[in-house]
Amino acid sequence: MSSEAGRLHQSPHPKLRRWPRYKLDVPIRLIAPKGDKISIVQGRGQGLNEGGMAVFCGMELAVDEEVTIEFTPPYTGQPIRVRACVRDRSGYNYGLEFLQETESDYDGVGQIRAVLTAMGSRIV
Repeated sequence: MSSEAGRLHQSPHPKLRRWPRYKLDVPIRLIAPKGDKISIVQGRGQGLNEGGMAVFCGMELAVDEEVTIEFTPPYTGQPIRVRACVRDRSGYNYGLEFLQETESDYDGVGQIRAVLTAMGSRIV
């Protein structure tokens, strides 16, 4: 029975990523509107691709919540600020998807794409 239950919870399709994911460990600043206030917390960026970022931060965020993330990629002096939506959560670990709705959003993702082109250590 336990092997039957295990098979029921396994997805027949492995998780596929649209873009390669790169290993990263950088300080981040996460900015989230909370009612009539804006909350800002420090955290860590743990993985990056041109579609999103894995982060750890000590703030309660809900799936589908919109936030802004700010970080300075390694070997660059220019901070990047992008809007993102929480797509996954496990404790205080979050999977964020970058939003691409405005010209500013596209510019931020373009900066990330340029940084990723220069990076070489993929998470396997």
